[in-house]
Amino acid sequence: MIGKTMSKRPLSVTAVAIAVLLLLLMVWSRLATTNAKWDGDAHIEVPDYTLPDPLITEDGRQLRTAEQWKSFRREQVLELFREHVYGRRAGEPDTLSFDLLEEDPQAMAGRATLRRLMIRSQVDDREHTFELIIFLPNSAAGPTPLFLLMNNRGPENTDPTREQQSGFWPAEEIVERGYGIAALQVRDLAPDDADHYREGVIRLFEGDQQVRPGDAWAALAAWGWGASRAMDYFEQNEDIDASQIGLVGHSRGGKASLWAGAEDERFAMVVSNNSGCGGAAVSRRRVGERLSQINNTFPHWFASNFHQYNGREHDLPVDQHMLIALIAPRAVYVASASEDLWADPRGEFLAVAHASPVYALWGQEPIDPDAMPALNQPLREGVRGYHIRSGAHNLTPYDWARFIDFADRLRGGEED
Repeated sequence: MIGKTMSKRPLSVTAVAIAVLLLLLMVWSRLATTNAKWDGDAHIEVPDYTLPDPLITEDGRQLRTAEQWKSFRREQVLELFREHVYGRRAGEPDTLSFDLLEEDPQAMAGRATLRRLMIRSQVDDREHTFELIIFLPNSAAGPTPLFLLMNNRGPENTDPTREQQSGFWPAEEIVERGYGIAALQVRDLAPDDADHYREGVIRLFEGDQQVRPGDAWAALAAWGWGASRAMDYFEQNEDIDASQIGLVGHSRGGKASLWAGAEDERFAMVVSNNSGCGGAAVSRRRVGERLSQINNTFPHWFASNFHQYNGREHDLPVDQHMLIALIAPRAVYVASASEDLWADPRGEFLAVAHASPVYALWGQEPIDPDAMPALNQPLREGVRGYHIRSGAHNLTPYDWARFIDFADRLRGGEED
């Protein structure tokens, strides 16, 4: 009845007990979800396989020192990937220049300086250009460490005007934490299209060449070539600490970032997010996307020689743990997502773990292949990091925060 004062009765002991029990169940459920081992692929049968040993040379010698790896074995492994997987990318162009398109020292409400550059390359009478977007924090006391994203999505995700802000490239949050943030569009280097991928930097070097060898470079290598030209600019900019550049890629961009980081040792940290087959995931597991599927669907990503291993992953002279090993002794971070079974999260983790023998040459502790971390509980072991995030195939602010946490630890000299 309106206006009638209702008397308040105390809760019964039973009601209180039930409420407490429900609260405890909620807390336990959250903790269990957070700390539980990921078993999203527990139902998947994995064939028996043996990984090639990165420390055994082609003539059967066993390596035992970092100097032996650096002096000849690393180049052997690089050559195997060039010949059988990614192709041989071109070197520097005949001429390279950087044209400033825009500079705004009051970007992000005064917190950052925006620079937009046109990177211009010439070979013979041919020219190629692509844009590089950079934000540097105005609070920096000296040269700034920086993350470069190889953006495989639309340009709206890296909008320099910041009218559109995407969690795929959370520039404001990264600047707030003291890092510069840059981006290039991979399609500006090589269109992500089987019929047109040669219309970027590949044509810059090859012209209208019709016959190509089986180890000729393709789109992934071309995208990485562009990241190296961005690094050329970072090295000559006194506001950027070129010794602390992290290269980041998601999905197909993550495949490209790993290969670019293997080819170009100037990148101090290489990040692969949800890169899967042909990226961080071990090919011989044959879980999720397989070589035949990726090569048939995206024939322009890898060298044509790679296609001969469709359905024959075990015949490859390399596997992706050796790609991770090529980054040693520099920092590498691999990230997965719990719902992204197509990228084989466990295979991505195993590649990091099985690169341990090479990292051990520099005194890094091994990562146990059976110790895949719990959901949302990042693993950091020296200069290597890994996490599996709850959710789907994406690059999110959570992922970026973990990459920066990792970089902070490395800059602070902290190791687990």
